[in-house]
Amino acid sequence: MASVSARRLLALATAALVMGATALASLPASAGDAAPSASRPKVTFWLTIGHNNDGESQLIDAGGDLTDYGGVARFASVVKAMEEEALARDNGGFVLLNAGDNFLAGPEFNESLQKGVPFYDSIALNRIGFDAMAIGNHEFDFGPDVFAKFIKGFDDDVPFVSANLNVRNEPKLQRFAEAGQIAKYVVVEEQGHRIGVVGATTPLLPFISSPRNVTVRENVAKAVQKQVDVLEGMGVDIIVMISQLQSIEEDIALAPLLSGVDIMISGGGTELLADPDKGDLLVPGDEETVYGSYPLFADNADGRSVPIVTTNGDYKYAGELVVGFDDRGRLVKVDKGASGPVRVTSTVNADGVKPSKYIQNNVIEPLGAAIADAAATVVATSEVELNGVRDPGVRTEETNEGNLIADALLARATALAPAFDAPTPDIALQNGGGIRNNSVIPAGDISELDVFGMVPFANFVTIVPDVKPAKLKRILENAVSRVELIDGRFAQIAGFSFVWDADGTPMVMDEEGNITTQGSRVVEVTLDDGTPIVVAGAVVDGAPSVDVATIDFLARGGDQYPFGGMPFITLGTTYFQAVHDFLVEDLGGEITAADYPEGGEGRITRLN
Repeated sequence: MASVSARRLLALATAALVMGATALASLPASAGDAAPSASRPKVTFWLTIGHNNDGESQLIDAGGDLTDYGGVARFASVVKAMEEEALARDNGGFVLLNAGDNFLAGPEFNESLQKGVPFYDSIALNRIGFDAMAIGNHEFDFGPDVFAKFIKGFDDDVPFVSANLNVRNEPKLQRFAEAGQIAKYVVVEEQGHRIGVVGATTPLLPFISSPRNVTVRENVAKAVQKQVDVLEGMGVDIIVMISQLQSIEEDIALAPLLSGVDIMISGGGTELLADPDKGDLLVPGDEETVYGSYPLFADNADGRSVPIVTTNGDYKYAGELVVGFDDRGRLVKVDKGASGPVRVTSTVNADGVKPSKYIQNNVIEPLGAAIADAAATVVATSEVELNGVRDPGVRTEETNEGNLIADALLARATALAPAFDAPTPDIALQNGGGIRNNSVIPAGDISELDVFGMVPFANFVTIVPDVKPAKLKRILENAVSRVELIDGRFAQIAGFSFVWDADGTPMVMDEEGNITTQGSRVVEVTLDDGTPIVVAGAVVDGAPSVDVATIDFLARGGDQYPFGGMPFITLGTTYFQAVHDFLVEDLGGEITAADYPEGGEGRITRLN
């Protein structure tokens, strides 16, 4: 099997997506909706796969003005009804699969950390009863020990699967592996049929999370195929892959490299697959965001059409894929009429459900009370809206919220530096991926909850001393190298300004962080005191080194920031505390339109 890196998969994705989106019209008759004929294998087993991905601790509801949508207690009721319907079907079976990223730094998960094991997310997901759960990148955002605590909140028979992860050097996770709760695959028995489920995790894990001594195999196709071959050797005919590869395009590109995989459940992206013309009901606001039909298709290495599905996360939908197998265990039919995203909503809508009483009582109510306390604690007032939206926003351009956070890093690092015998920083860098509220915070009161929503991770304020001008340019080239992909590495900045050209060559790095293509997008870099660092794309002779305030995630090479193992000084405070203290102490609780105008103040300029 040829080597497949995450970057290679992405390069293949565009062509494969075109194939996948149009495959429904060209499927062999055996995989469509037509009734069986003498020449078409007969369905002897109907399997309904309930699925979700990227719940990301959005437990109470979908947020904002969508309080009647989403919510893990309602989600539980939706999948329970889905299972009952599936088992009532002649020759029907049901499995429930999860494609990872089940918790995320934020106010909700912070309350779990304060509460301790079992976390609120664990309580809810364990009660729902998944047959298998993929391991995503966000599971490692607080390190392997917190992931181990998350798993500890589940019954022993709930497996977490990934074919390309190795946890042997993390003792707490290795104990789960030895007990079989962390595995490369799992076999589920349903109505007399054996269903193999193989997991996969993004090879970008070391750059976008904090796995410490957990290693990830970059060749996803080879790792998955090895486990598929094991399952086929065991006589398992039905094989499903569940993955957290960051985008459904990655799964579409991976499908032609795999043999024996019947179905793929994708996680990590924000794609919504739906067919509104068929009657799929959507959460308000999602009508214009439909990515494609449910399911998409791509041919595997055997030339057989593989349905590929996902949901767009936050418990807003439960995916329902209904597929038919013949007596040889071959996928011969997709019931398009019965398949699709099932909207999760309250009883204000005709399709609504009542929440699970157990989850409502043990998760939603205590969590809601804790969140309400944080929402009632006002730390500042703002004259302007603060833009923390991902796109267009903190992952693609300068925003006033990004400026505020970068200023907080610079100001608090400056204040704390003497106590840690650290140099006073000249500039600050904050990756857009570390800004998590993904919303516009209205003008008015800014609560502790708002601040935690902006900067929720366990990132510590850090100073990297003596960054040479050439290295600073490389760091900024990395920051603008994947803007088109809305990547979290885009930088929000303080203490300087820079100009970048979207028509320039983007920097490319391999999975080890080695630069394989030098970038030429950064055109100008100028410190706030007027000192030029880069002019006309070239580092200025004699330009000074700078001391950089940032977060330890980036100093360690997160988001592939090329600090190159430089020593750094951690200042003993999180970036949440830095923003909180900056608002209260440095700004006196007032965010003015003069200091933080909507649209930013020209720190970052994009050409072309």
